[in-house]
Amino acid sequence: MLGGKGGVGKTSSAASLAVKFANHGQPTIVVSTDPAHSLSDSFDQDLSGGMLVPVQGVDSPLYALEINPERTAQEFRSASQQGGGVKKIMNNMGFGMIADQLGDLNLEELVDSLPPGLDEAIAISKVMEFLESQEYSRFRRIVFDTAPTGHTLRLLMLPDFFDASVGKMMKMKKKIASATAALKSAFGKGEPQQCDDDKLEQLKEKMAKVRDLFRDSETTEFVIVTIPTMMALSESSRLCASLHKEKVPVNRLIVNQLLPSSTSDCKFCSMRRKDQTRALDMIAKDPELAKLKVIQSPLIDVEVRGVPALKYMGDIVWK
Repeated sequence: MLGGKGGVGKTSSAASLAVKFANHGQPTIVVSTDPAHSLSDSFDQDLSGGMLVPVQGVDSPLYALEINPERTAQEFRSASQQGGGVKKIMNNMGFGMIADQLGDLNLEELVDSLPPGLDEAIAISKVMEFLESQEYSRFRRIVFDTAPTGHTLRLLMLPDFFDASVGKMMKMKKKIASATAALKSAFGKGEPQQCDDDKLEQLKEKMAKVRDLFRDSETTEFVIVTIPTMMALSESSRLCASLHKEKVPVNRLIVNQLLPSSTSDCKFCSMRRKDQTRALDMIAKDPELAKLKVIQSPLIDVEVRGVPALKYMGDIVWK
């Protein structure tokens, strides 16, 4: 997973890493979880639509995906309409009694607007797909081009949030089932029904798998991407601290857009280099960033767009 402040070159870094993997014989998937996608621009290929698209011009299979919340919401609407509505879905999850209590409330209206955090929830569901589906078993690497820092931290915290929420839902369901069974027994309306928590328990287990994957240093690494400015590095330091708090493995820091040395008398360039040098010195003194391996990436004199340019960048950054 690659992440950091907006505008520091996360997508170019992620796309170049994906190309590097594919060209070294490792079938790869690259996924953008950023609501403002630029993966299509980076590969110079239309990757929109919310489905895996093969990337042209690499040696091994490379597929890219831009997560599309609108498409997912539409699929949920269609499923709810075909499957008897949102109340039917709630009933299948074991919350039929709650749905009945809501009476004539039009629950379908609740899915007509996209709730905050849907991008992250869809990203989590994709991770679950990649883990469980045989369709993806041939892939060796998954590269996540994450959204700016705030979105990314929400994404990493979601498994714990879902795990706790599902646990509360299961407790609530058991209490409701117990009360209902007691009433039925008191009025002689049959034996108490066994509470079926299978689906919620399965969801809880899936969330635990995703959480464990995010924290597994054998399979996962978060790479922080930044640029040599005080503001960007300050945010990177806070991100690094948050990743450590969430127990997400982080070992590397990419510093993009470094000006190459020059003998010219360009005063602007000279001032920028001095600023960048001060910023690099800050990394060594920062208690969070100083622990990371720093990868310096120069400001490239061409636009990094398309597989050939990404390969060129990847050969510089991912040695």
